[in-house]
Amino acid sequence: MLKELYAMPDGLLDAGAEQLEQLLDGPTLLHLPGRQPEPLFVTVLLHGNETTGLHALQMLLNDYRDSVLPRSLSVFIGNVSAARLGQRRLDEQADFNRIWPGTTTPEVPEAAMMQQVEDRMRELAAFASIDIHNNTGINPHYACINRVDNRSLQLAALFSRTVVYFTRPLGVQSMAMSALCPAVTIECGKPDQEYGARHARDFLDAVLRLREFPQHAVASHDVDLYHTVASVHVPEALGFSFGDEAADLQLVANLDHLNFRELPAGTLLGRVRAGVVMPLEVRDENDQSVFEHYFTVADGVLRNARAFMPSMFTLDARIIRQDCLGYLMERLLPE
Repeated sequence: MLKELYAMPDGLLDAGAEQLEQLLDGPTLLHLPGRQPEPLFVTVLLHGNETTGLHALQMLLNDYRDSVLPRSLSVFIGNVSAARLGQRRLDEQADFNRIWPGTTTPEVPEAAMMQQVEDRMRELAAFASIDIHNNTGINPHYACINRVDNRSLQLAALFSRTVVYFTRPLGVQSMAMSALCPAVTIECGKPDQEYGARHARDFLDAVLRLREFPQHAVASHDVDLYHTVASVHVPEALGFSFGDEAADLQLVANLDHLNFRELPAGTLLGRVRAGVVMPLEVRDENDQSVFEHYFTVADGVLRNARAFMPSMFTLDARIIRQDCLGYLMERLLPE
């Protein structure tokens, strides 16, 4: 069952992510009143090792400790069990950002809870939705949307001029919430960077102060808009490494430094052990295998077959196995 609170729990504004399971005893939806009744909905810690959202929330609410919020605020504090151990998710758990309405795994128990959260925010007529995340590779701060429309772009552009539109993976928070209100996922760099928390805190405050979204379109020169066209995975059966260590797939040591850079066709990405025909599993928006459209292997060398821009390429082996190696993007101009 969904746990809901209507007042600030003692200790929440000072607690570390690792203390929240004991403090809250599970995922919690917290409602706080403000001058505008339609709430801003915020999710933090859907991945337990991505702590910037919690820190940003604590900064914001400490600033408003003695005053009324400009707008009501509803906060879903997610995977506190994984946060206790500093992990994205526990091995026996589903990914908390893959089980929202529209998920491919509606049978997992946590999916029913996410449906309850969405239903509750529909009842409350959510004004906007913000899901706060970190990543492990070298990436700029950027916003992700699931609909290319004026209100989504207006919300995203308040955070960053770099905006990514995606339709896969399914079951993410922003895609579910975009059916109710403007929704965005913000990527705030690595979790140990204080600037990420301050940037997220300032963004939350800006949205809380909005009375409505501007009617005019976002100018094309005000955003750099990209479209995620494929996800990249390492097949479970293959071993992989970065740099000089021999493996079935030996990726370049600085792979994460390629994020958000236009890579010309033929860029060296790694080396492949003899006999390995398809060292990466690449799936497009229709969940079709498209490895040969984007990559080529010749004489044991892995290169890209066409120009693209990667995002979220990571060197974290656990993240690669639990989620993916990264994503491929192409430029998209707003209509």
